Amino acid sequence: MEQKSEAMAREGEDPAMTKDSKVKRQRKKKPKESKTRTVHANILYDHAKGEENPNRHYANNEIKTTKYTLLSFLPKNLFEQFHRFANVYFVFIALLNFVPVVNAFQPELALAPVVFILSVTAIKDLWEDYRRHRSDQEINHMDCLVYSRVERRYVEKYWKEVRVGDFIRLRCNEILPADVLLLSSSDPDRLCHIETATLDGETNLKQRQVVRSFYDLDCDFNPLKYNSIIECEKPNNDLNRFRGYIIHRSGQRDALYKENLLLRGCTIRNTEEAVGIVIYAGHETKAMLNNNGPRYKRSKLERQMNVDVFWCVIILLVMCLFAAVGHGLWMFQYGDKRPVFDVLSPEGTDLSPIMSAIYLFLTMIIVFQVLIPISLFVSIEIVKICQVYFIHQDMELYDEETDSHLQCRALNITEDLGQMQYIFSDKTGTLTENKMVFRRCTVAGVEYSHDANARRLAMYQEMDSEEEECTSHGGTLPRRDSVTSHQSARVVLRSQSTKSHRRTGSRAEAKRASILSKHTAFSSPMEKDITPDPQLLDKVNDCSSQMDFMRFHSQPTSQLPSDLADIIDFFIALTICNTVVVSSPNQPRQKVRMRFELKSPVKSIETFIRRFTPSRLTSGSNNSSSSSLITNRSSNKGCSSLLSSPSAESTLTKLDEEQTPRGLEHAFSPIPPCYDGKGWNLEEGELRYEAESPDEAALVYAARAYKCSLVGRLPDQVTVELPHLGKLSFELLHTLGFDSTRKRMSVVVRHPLTDQITVYTKGADSVIMDLIRPPDTGSSKGKRQKKIINRTQNYLNLYAADGLRTLCIAKKILSKEQYACWLQRHLEAETAIQGREELLFESALRLETNLHLLGATGIEDRLQDGVPETIASLRKAGLQIWVLTGDKQETAVNIAYACKLLDPEEEILTLNADSQEACALLLEESLHYIQAKFLCSSTEQATKTFHSSFAPFEIYPSSSPSSHSSSHTAAPFTVHRLGLVIDGRTLAYALDKSLEDKFLAVARSCRSVLCCRSTPLQKSMVVKLVRNKLKVMTLAIGDGANDVSMIQVADVGVGISGQEGMQAVMASDFALPRFRYLQKLLLVHGHWCYSRLANMILYFFYKNAMFVALIFWYQFYCGFSGSAMIDQWYLIFFNLMFSAFPQLITGTLDKDVSAETLQQLPQLYVNGQNSEEYKPYMFWMNMIDAFYQSLVCFFIPYFAYADSDVDLFTWGTPITTLALFTILVHLGIETKTWTWMNWLSITFSIALFFTVALCYNASCPTCYTPSNPYWTMQRLLQDPLFYLLCVITPLVALLPRYFYRACQGTLFPSPVQVGRQLDKLPAETRRNILSLSRVKEGSPLSPKPPFLSLTKPSPELCNKKDQRSFPSSKTSQGPVLQTVQQSGRSPLGPTDTERGLSDLYTLLPTEIDTLPYTKDAPPLSGGPHPPSSRDSECLDKTLDAADLSLSSWITSTPLLTQTDSVQLKLPPDGDSQCVTYTRSSKEGLKSDHGVHPAQRTEQAADQSLHTIL
Repeated sequence: MEQKSEAMAREGEDPAMTKDSKVKRQRKKKPKESKTRTVHANILYDHAKGEENPNRHYANNEIKTTKYTLLSFLPKNLFEQFHRFANVYFVFIALLNFVPVVNAFQPELALAPVVFILSVTAIKDLWEDYRRHRSDQEINHMDCLVYSRVERRYVEKYWKEVRVGDFIRLRCNEILPADVLLLSSSDPDRLCHIETATLDGETNLKQRQVVRSFYDLDCDFNPLKYNSIIECEKPNNDLNRFRGYIIHRSGQRDALYKENLLLRGCTIRNTEEAVGIVIYAGHETKAMLNNNGPRYKRSKLERQMNVDVFWCVIILLVMCLFAAVGHGLWMFQYGDKRPVFDVLSPEGTDLSPIMSAIYLFLTMIIVFQVLIPISLFVSIEIVKICQVYFIHQDMELYDEETDSHLQCRALNITEDLGQMQYIFSDKTGTLTENKMVFRRCTVAGVEYSHDANARRLAMYQEMDSEEEECTSHGGTLPRRDSVTSHQSARVVLRSQSTKSHRRTGSRAEAKRASILSKHTAFSSPMEKDITPDPQLLDKVNDCSSQMDFMRFHSQPTSQLPSDLADIIDFFIALTICNTVVVSSPNQPRQKVRMRFELKSPVKSIETFIRRFTPSRLTSGSNNSSSSSLITNRSSNKGCSSLLSSPSAESTLTKLDEEQTPRGLEHAFSPIPPCYDGKGWNLEEGELRYEAESPDEAALVYAARAYKCSLVGRLPDQVTVELPHLGKLSFELLHTLGFDSTRKRMSVVVRHPLTDQITVYTKGADSVIMDLIRPPDTGSSKGKRQKKIINRTQNYLNLYAADGLRTLCIAKKILSKEQYACWLQRHLEAETAIQGREELLFESALRLETNLHLLGATGIEDRLQDGVPETIASLRKAGLQIWVLTGDKQETAVNIAYACKLLDPEEEILTLNADSQEACALLLEESLHYIQAKFLCSSTEQATKTFHSSFAPFEIYPSSSPSSHSSSHTAAPFTVHRLGLVIDGRTLAYALDKSLEDKFLAVARSCRSVLCCRSTPLQKSMVVKLVRNKLKVMTLAIGDGANDVSMIQVADVGVGISGQEGMQAVMASDFALPRFRYLQKLLLVHGHWCYSRLANMILYFFYKNAMFVALIFWYQFYCGFSGSAMIDQWYLIFFNLMFSAFPQLITGTLDKDVSAETLQQLPQLYVNGQNSEEYKPYMFWMNMIDAFYQSLVCFFIPYFAYADSDVDLFTWGTPITTLALFTILVHLGIETKTWTWMNWLSITFSIALFFTVALCYNASCPTCYTPSNPYWTMQRLLQDPLFYLLCVITPLVALLPRYFYRACQGTLFPSPVQVGRQLDKLPAETRRNILSLSRVKEGSPLSPKPPFLSLTKPSPELCNKKDQRSFPSSKTSQGPVLQTVQQSGRSPLGPTDTERGLSDLYTLLPTEIDTLPYTKDAPPLSGGPHPPSSRDSECLDKTLDAADLSLSSWITSTPLLTQTDSVQLKLPPDGDSQCVTYTRSSKEGLKSDHGVHPAQRTEQAADQSLHTIL
């Protein structure tokens, strides 16, 4: 996380972070000027005056997160609201109306809309601020204990009264009120445990230590005796750093670390009492400095809308100018004769025509002001809040297991979810569970495959599948077996439809397991209950019994055979090289104390020099308690456990010892060890491990399975229980923590048996293998060592190819001289304030050299449920998916295959370069290769065929048949069936300014991109590059602190509330419980939000333009004098009240296509990607329509009332009424889903208009002389002509729009309209059509995408489909079937034999072109085919001829399944209800459950293929 914050700082996205990084830079440049904070104890200055207290300048502990005070609310809120240009514009016009010369309405009335809009926003802001204020009050008035000098005891005070320099006493389960330096703890080891869930969401306990100089206090800490001064760094927001030192009266200095600081907001656990001094308070605490609040992002739609608002202003000015010129000319024609109606200027003189025109220009701006939609901005905010509410209410986005909902953290970009083009995803924890399960290991060059453990894991999934009654979604991942046990080829089925892997036998147990794991992170039964490998277990027992014998006879352990010594060292390293805290479950989170008799000697902090005397950890003292701790503690109260013995593993061990591996298989087959309900439940005496990462937990549980248990951890000692040897206490001298640069962690311990100083290191294989001491090949030992290193490297490659995460374990023995030399430099580094991190880093590098390799582990990180389906679905939706991961290349590639990101049929471009030049060359070659293979004119036919096959991979093809084949040329770029894999080093070169364009050209041509070993900074740079250069909409999704910068750079950031804490969620715009929910969030909610808002905005522009144009036409009849035939009350309130509600309802609830159809036809998402609902031309079409409708609404009443004696308002009021009816019916035409709320809102609007009109006309006899609105509406309602106008006018006005919509929907339906036609069909029919358009869920998914033809069928198209069905993307036409069977990673169904699958897997490297430019690849489709004269019935004949079951045919030849095409034929007569559907292969996929022998399947498929050819 530390690197993460640095990356964010460099990224410059977050202003607070940037400021912090500048401070860091200044510190580095000018160490002399480095400003620190000095903290004195307040009790020394209790009696002094305020000015003398040195801490008086520091912030107090009262927090205030509100924006406003009572006095500042109005000015500050108005100032914020006037940041919106539209608000300034409306206020300006309202004020302009107060000028007598240009006023158009009653001044007070013109202010009403503006005041209303500003008030609504202000009330919303005030309510939000009031909620913040109440929350502040609650926090500020919490209690804590502060030491009072007067009373000489701790007294209760409010949090807000705490000051920097106060002593605070903290009790168990209490929340920390400020950042406190830990000076004393009731814990005998001077530790304090805290839970940081509120800061980063991590529920595992962290250890904090008392400041070193306060370790050895025998009595309780007495604040009165404290007289030290603390020097530390200024407040900053880095949670993972704290530097400083404490100076005692004696002049002695002690360094301070982050381990000594307790942060505000954390909770004290497992510690009865602790005392500390406040260092940072209130807004200067690290938690408060990290609290940036939600960020404001502007959506793409909003940016488009602002352009159109600008055009509205232009139209307004043109209309006003036109009116002003007209008025000037009209005045000019009178010459010197003044017209009767002319009004004198205020001075009593005539106005010149030019002055009249200028005044009129301003008047017209007031009259036409409605053209700029004042209520649009408020309406959009209201609609977005409602949309967010409905997304929150979607129960399908609720995760039962983690009890978490989707969260919308950014309210203003919901519609962006419907326009995404690129998705950048993290892998670990996002696509995978981040539940690490120990799978296999290699020690001293021998591999232990842990077959029984693999079967146990497979059973977990089988049980899950049965419980959920779901069929497996295919896609098995073949596992390569180890060399040692090759005879038992096996397959681990990855059933993607299972629920969580925390599930054990039943729902009840699932609940119990999840409650347990709430207490302890990373401890589900699946992760804990590892079945040991019998061979390795024997060796561990053998080794430890020999060591016990040697210890008993006082023989040196160096006589132990080296392979056995490596094994015991390997497990010791797994057990102690971590930061795992041990706790016992009897009292949740109560730490286990294990000091034995050694308590006093080791506990006191001796000077480092005395540590060199022989250790007091003699073997005799360790033997004191050789019996198992668990046996002693396990009281089994009411526990129905079958295994009340020391631990569940021991029974299994006996099994392992008694039976051969073959027997083991039978022992496990009936009931998996975790499902017998009673067998393997967490025993009451069993220890619980609090790990900071799932990898650490997995390794500790693995060691425990071999009886090497971690039983206690203290700051200076780790206690381990080994078989035969009992408990051993390792003196812990140093822990060199993991960091992402070193990619390893080390512990320095004194070994209790050999008394040697030993370094144990574990880390990434890429790093550790380089640090291994080169073997001396001269000696036999050296040769053996070299062989071990080579073998281990081979196994590591195999593990990575299996998609396992690999770690190497190594050790080093230091002589006392080497240690003394290293220690001196290390102590200097520890006490430095300037550049301490760099010095400690160098110190670690000096220690971790010339290591001795012990072995390596393979840990499986399991895929989350539904990930392959989600990725397939998003890809059909036209989204490009890039995975950016820090994992090893081989591991990442394999997980990419498992989750269907890479396809077995795809060619893979792998870019691995060691230098900038090599990278440039690789990119050049890749570009040439892509052009040669896909863009050459010679293979044009192939390319065309290819494009018609893979419509979902290009920008959506247009719907007319003629343009279908050529659609790829119109698209901005074409995506080919290629995968790109690039590693971190090459990516660093590729992101260089000189190469980024080439890299982008290659990457955008590939269907999937996988960046391995990428750093947090590289992740954000990749997202930034794609977003800025390609001008596309990007979404980044991740779950850990290392994804924060990527999430913040993307247009939309999605955090997954996973196992890695909450940093990603805090930085995100949306938070999801699981990756699979992204599908519904984008394809359904994103599509709806975009569609609703786009249509609402266009409707607003239309509505306002139509209403304003009515007054514009009237100007031609009143000498452009700026008068209106519509009463000013109607003018002002028409948009605000009468026509406002229906569009809000439509904007919130309208669904153009149902959720079910949107998810089953992901192609419909392309609608939003291409901004189909809101193109620039649509704005102008709407404007033209608005002007046409206003002409109709103006002139029909004009001619109806021509030559009659009605007054102005009797003619104007019908025009207003007709405009309202037309606008509401127009909304009706545009509304796709009608609910009772739509009907209610329209009825309400009409009723409101008539009610207001009748009341206003009845109560206003002498409002505005000379014209008079009195009793106008009442008279109109008695006039038949008024009713006739109400029917005819809206019909004539809306006929063109209705006609256009009907024609378009019938003759040239868009994909979304076809989706809507589907929704109108009966549910059963719809389901049949949709099931035809894709392969059924239960059957193996076809590797090629299904094809849904949305056009009217034509013979050409049938021919094209015939051609499209057969090309193989790899080989020439002949051996198509062979390719299918060879591609090892093709998603074969569960009918295939295990033997077959393991054979397939070994063929794999020959099939995937990892560096395709080295060989001459054949053209894509094996050459063009002669055009087929037959229709698509040819397939039926083929099937009849071959006489085979369709299901077996599909199982063995996934290539051919794509011929299942669906045509939706829409009849030309416009009958929208009649949709016929045809299907080329009649038998469908009905019998997909039939299991056929593989042999027959192949024969049958072969037959069918030859018949086709």
